[in-house]
Amino acid sequence: MDIHTENGRVNYLKRFFSMREFGVLIALIILCVLLAIASPYFLKVTNLFNVLRQLSLITILAVGQCLIIILGRLDLSIGTVMCLMGVIAAQLSLLGMPAIVILVVVLLCGMGMGAVNGVLVTKFGVNAFIVTLGTQYIARSLALLITGGMPTKFSNGLNMLGSGYVGPVPISVIVMAGVIAVGAVITKKTLIGRNIFIVGSNEKAAKLSGIRSSRLVFFSFVFMGFLCGIAGIILAGTLKSADPTSGLGYELEAIAAVIIGGTSLTGGRGTILGVVIGAALMGVLKNGFVLLGITAYWQTFVLGAVIIAAVLIDSLKNRNDA
Repeated sequence: MDIHTENGRVNYLKRFFSMREFGVLIALIILCVLLAIASPYFLKVTNLFNVLRQLSLITILAVGQCLIIILGRLDLSIGTVMCLMGVIAAQLSLLGMPAIVILVVVLLCGMGMGAVNGVLVTKFGVNAFIVTLGTQYIARSLALLITGGMPTKFSNGLNMLGSGYVGPVPISVIVMAGVIAVGAVITKKTLIGRNIFIVGSNEKAAKLSGIRSSRLVFFSFVFMGFLCGIAGIILAGTLKSADPTSGLGYELEAIAAVIIGGTSLTGGRGTILGVVIGAALMGVLKNGFVLLGITAYWQTFVLGAVIIAAVLIDSLKNRNDA
């Protein structure tokens, strides 16, 4: 065997085992093996696609949240903004608007909410945590005011995004795959992505080198709003109604998926692959609890423990790197 080929394989294996996501990937594999042994239903095709469908919303939101966290910020508004976008889609459907018009309007509204967050953070220097906490309440209030606090049933072609299938594959899973691909391209193949990592690592140094961090922060919030629009339509389509109380906790689950996947809360480090693995771990855990008949109270406990463990590991890695 050629020595260069052998060295290449050795280097590839070293990089693979040293990935920040490696530990989480191993945990996911072990969990899947244990569930396959514990339940004969886990590896059934219908169940696996059900897991993918259930984690699609969290993954879509987590892709956007990943960019924001890499920049050293947080967006707490995404759950309620997603809910509000579903409410807007339902109301426009009741007015008889075509599906394509509803899609465009909802996506623009989502981007508009993201732009509001971005402007307040970049132009006025308000802490992202505080800004998005405020817009979280505003979005929730608007959803309740528009619907009168009651779920709104509607029927529109956009429902297919949440409840439709292409063969055995849920359309929401296909949309999720597209969002993952876009996120990977942004972070790996574009100047914007490279600059996001630079700003997240050292914002002052980035500014001195001529990188406009405010534009990147603004872009990340607008992109997050765009994804909230997509997720809102999928959520409303899955339920076939717009519930103004839906979306609660999604922002925390998206943050959890990002953190579990190895993205550093201090900024500057993270991958879309890690986000996918983190979201998959959470989705498989939830599915396992259902298959094994474990009460929902323990689900919350275990997920909380996993999040704490991920943060502790990230803290220890940062301490060792310092």
